[in-house]
Amino acid sequence: MSKKENGREKEESLQQDHWNMNFYASGVEVLNSVGCGICVCSSDDKLLFANEKFCEFFYGRIDGKNVKRCLFRALENGKKNSGELYIKEAERWFDVHRTEICWLDQRMVELYTIYDITEIKRYQQKIEKQVNNDFLTGLYNRMRCEQDLEEQITRTKGNGGKGALLYMDLDDFKHINDGLGHQYGDVLLRAISHSLQRISGIESNCYRMGGDEFIIIVTDSKFAMLDKILADIKEIFEKPWFLKGADYYCTMSMGIARFPSDGDTVQELIKKADLALLEAKKAGKNRYEFYNEESEGASFKRLDLEKNMRNATMNACDEFEVYYQPIVDVSKPDNPCMGAEALIRWNCESLGFISPAEFIPLAEYLGLINPIGDHVLRQACSHCKKWNDSGHPEYKVNVNLSVVQLLRNDMADRVREVLEETGLNPWNLTLEVTESLAINDMTRMKQILGQIKKLGVRVALDDFGTGYSSLNHIREMPIDVIKIDRCFIEDLGQDEFADAFVRIVCELAAVIGMNVCVEGVEYQRQYEILKNMQIQMIQGFYFDKPMRAEEFEKKYV
Repeated sequence: MSKKENGREKEESLQQDHWNMNFYASGVEVLNSVGCGICVCSSDDKLLFANEKFCEFFYGRIDGKNVKRCLFRALENGKKNSGELYIKEAERWFDVHRTEICWLDQRMVELYTIYDITEIKRYQQKIEKQVNNDFLTGLYNRMRCEQDLEEQITRTKGNGGKGALLYMDLDDFKHINDGLGHQYGDVLLRAISHSLQRISGIESNCYRMGGDEFIIIVTDSKFAMLDKILADIKEIFEKPWFLKGADYYCTMSMGIARFPSDGDTVQELIKKADLALLEAKKAGKNRYEFYNEESEGASFKRLDLEKNMRNATMNACDEFEVYYQPIVDVSKPDNPCMGAEALIRWNCESLGFISPAEFIPLAEYLGLINPIGDHVLRQACSHCKKWNDSGHPEYKVNVNLSVVQLLRNDMADRVREVLEETGLNPWNLTLEVTESLAINDMTRMKQILGQIKKLGVRVALDDFGTGYSSLNHIREMPIDVIKIDRCFIEDLGQDEFADAFVRIVCELAAVIGMNVCVEGVEYQRQYEILKNMQIQMIQGFYFDKPMRAEEFEKKYV
């Protein structure tokens, strides 16, 4: 080759190198201006190129082997060409993509592009937390509980282990909400939640199901600690909670179902733990009970009763009928009827007639006695108004009030509304309250009954003689009628104490201007004795049984 040709070739080579350098420089400038991180690695783990954004993501601390090892981890050790990378120290997430390209020197290299997705991930976590966590307490919610429980059941069955589901309910939590206000009820729920999360073995397995109900999952790996966990939970509730400047006690009842022995589905386990919880409450609260097949039948019956009662109250209480037992005036010739006591009966569409002794305590426990009681009050006042307008203006109707109804702040307003709605003369309505109710909170009862009395409504003290310091209550309470409990009437003429008690009450009532009504009179013997004791009102099977309104009207209106 001539010198001239050799010189031309060198010049062309230099021009090509210069062009390559300019092209590389301009390419670097372009790659530095993009919003994602870019790096190029050779097959022997050398870092051939990294743009400014990539260096920024890794805080400039990069070398070929560490970078490739980190990126490979995101790509599941190179098995995939895209994946997610989390850098714990920086708390940042990146979306990683890999592709093969031909490098400047014509060899095949790996091009990695990474995008910062930290804000997206944080937003996703926020959404997931809203979906999976209870907003008030921070515990996992019902949906997350069911997901985790299903996973635990599957895992436990697979390895032949054991687990437990603890269903917990706070005792009388409603009193905290009503007495201190819902904001302090929320404070208590948060405090209990934080205390549960500090118990060893269940730190991340506590769930709030809603209201004052919690579920705790004891996993297979922690099942050996079950007795210790139960003791630690009980210990939490042995101490008072500081609320609104004072100490308040709040206990819990809990039902426990073990899996897979008691059940191997989410629904079955929750149902059986709930049945055990009901047994704990029936046994006196502030305790826990393990699921027991023997009590399942009674619990199922109670649940069936509860379901039907809720349905009945939602359907305008149409299944609840008001029966009327005549009250007669034995101070007048021929013992004329002077009104009736309204008595609730439940004719359930699917269960038939249910005894009041069975469903009324349940209605009070469930908080359903208020709509049922309102229904009875409205029906009784409406029927009495009809009797008054049909030639019996003297007829009165007696309606029983439960403790739950009387504790309503708007009870007097509710009575006023019903009287205005039906047009009944207030003097023809008598509201009956029990003596045991007065014992619990005399001050509160005097206040509420005083408001009712101002409406012109009469008040009767029912079941008199069964409580403590009964004679003192006659003087303290704003009452018009004393109803002597039937337990004293059963033995009239056969028990000297019963005879003396009824006689003393009648004489005292006459002195202070009150009327006496005796219920439970069934025999001629009882009637003859009472006729000589200044008794005005009697009711009982001796005269007539409770009956539907139509039958009462045929006989007495």
